Amino acid sequence: MKRSHVVLILAVVVLLRLAFLNQPVQGDDVYYLYGAQHAQIDPLHPTHARYAFQGTLVDMRGHPHGPFNSWYLALLLWLTGTVNETVYHAAYIPFSLIAALSAYAIAARFGRRPLIATLLFVATLTFIVNGNSLEADLPFVAFWLLAVTCFVYERWWICALAAALAALTAYQAIVLVPVLAWYLIVSKKYRSWAAWVAVLAAPACILAWQVYERLTSGALPATVLVGYMQSYNLQAAAQKLKSAAALTGHTGWLVFPVLPVLAFWRSPLWVRIGAGAVMAAGIAADPNPLFWLSFGVGALVILWCVNAIRHADPNVRFLAGWVAVFFAAALVIFFAGSARYLLPIVVPVAILVSDRLTPRVLAIGIAAEAAIGLGLALVNYQHWAGYRDFARTIESDVNAHRTWTDAEWGLRYYLVNEGARPVLNSRTFWTNDLIVTSEYAAAHRPGPAAVIAQREITSPIPLRIVAPGADSAYSSVGFGLAPFAISLRPMDHVRALLVAGRKAEQSMLEIGTPAAAAQIVSGVYNADHWTAGRATVLLKRPAGDTRLIAKIFIPPQAAARTVSLYMDGELLARETYPGSGAYTLSAAAPDAGIATVTLEVDRTFSVPPDMRALGVVLLSIGFDSGSR
Repeated sequence: MKRSHVVLILAVVVLLRLAFLNQPVQGDDVYYLYGAQHAQIDPLHPTHARYAFQGTLVDMRGHPHGPFNSWYLALLLWLTGTVNETVYHAAYIPFSLIAALSAYAIAARFGRRPLIATLLFVATLTFIVNGNSLEADLPFVAFWLLAVTCFVYERWWICALAAALAALTAYQAIVLVPVLAWYLIVSKKYRSWAAWVAVLAAPACILAWQVYERLTSGALPATVLVGYMQSYNLQAAAQKLKSAAALTGHTGWLVFPVLPVLAFWRSPLWVRIGAGAVMAAGIAADPNPLFWLSFGVGALVILWCVNAIRHADPNVRFLAGWVAVFFAAALVIFFAGSARYLLPIVVPVAILVSDRLTPRVLAIGIAAEAAIGLGLALVNYQHWAGYRDFARTIESDVNAHRTWTDAEWGLRYYLVNEGARPVLNSRTFWTNDLIVTSEYAAAHRPGPAAVIAQREITSPIPLRIVAPGADSAYSSVGFGLAPFAISLRPMDHVRALLVAGRKAEQSMLEIGTPAAAAQIVSGVYNADHWTAGRATVLLKRPAGDTRLIAKIFIPPQAAARTVSLYMDGELLARETYPGSGAYTLSAAAPDAGIATVTLEVDRTFSVPPDMRALGVVLLSIGFDSGSR
């Protein structure tokens, strides 16, 4: 390694991170922090934390990452006694440095321009943006690249340790097995038993963790994870196709898209025809030019690498195989299509591109990608800072009321710090409760309520990572398919609602009407008629003999089959239905002035990206003195 190159790389990375040291808690940071908090009382089981997610209490053993990141945060929490954004982000800088120096070492081994290839890696969008979070992405890619570095330089035992740490950080570390095995095949070093120990270190560590958890807690994390995958329908075919499309588009932005087009334009005819066909399909899937152009460039990169697996140069064969193998695994493993999932293949793409273009062209590409990455990072900062600031402005209101929030991510974190509690699907809201909600929340509307505070979170920079109505799969295909959005749309609109007193003026509620909204207590999404697992309304009971009636529709995709009807906590009727269809559940109603009526189902389901736990479609519910 050239000392001047190392100094420059370190300087660039440190300056990049220092600019965002005060980054607010964001995204999935909050869930890793839950694990860190749990580790203060049970340090050997940080993933035994339980927390509310989209209105349901979940077990962190079902999280698709191992315990390392929560352990690291737990250590910081133990040392500092509190969550300090600046200190914590400073403590994550070493992972960026390990990743960058490992990228340089790999580029020096396989490429002609290691410094430029490394700067391409550092300038990629996900390294700039996601390196400012407390999530597992940078620790994982740091250990991944360190493992590859040590492997190709034949430091087998250090490689095994790095691979084990990668496995404890994210389960996709198992893809190291085919990548490292491919290197042994290409380099013809497959007779070294120490090398094969390093190859198998990641799956061995994952297996050991699973066995340890099974012996000490009675459950395999993998089993819990599979259960949540099935419950939330995350591996549905439509979801996987969207994820595959988004991942292909993200591949077009591993380096600035013009660079791979220039580098690979002399591809075999079948590669160019294939990329063109993919681009045409992309136009049909999403007419947004940013998507289908990125989609076509990503397809060009992938198809070029597939073709280059037969290249005469073993270095090119290894790098191309690394990209092809990991991308294929990503299509199978991932379901959200997030850009950060592809961080492990930025380095081989950067090396392949940097060896085929002039330094001047590469410098322009680095500057262009870095400019967009910094713009996205600034927008990301403003998004999460908006949540932090809003939570602070309503601190006195939170302290003065019983406060709930149906928000996730950073907004949830800062509100809970002020004293709010997360909403569960069965929650009932009462007069003077304060509900803080977001455009991304599961819409637990409390009925009549006054808006006492609200804020539109936006940015003058015309780039968006997530924004309602903007086409961006940067974080998830739940928000679109394009790699990011070129838009000025607000990133969120947050409100604090004070629940007003309810008056039960109606005996029969037609769901979807304003009158129904005024008497819904919880668990009914009035706009689209769906219920949660438990739905509660207030009703005025008419005098005389009357029946309580609920008209429902069970769609084919719904999981519910048994439906129960309660009045003031007393079970009046319960029916099990054979399948989808329209049904009426009814029972004679006891005397009452104002009745609290609850409809409950035995099972719920979710349809990503809508993560609500849905029961049945409720058409109407109320008293009917004319029914017998």
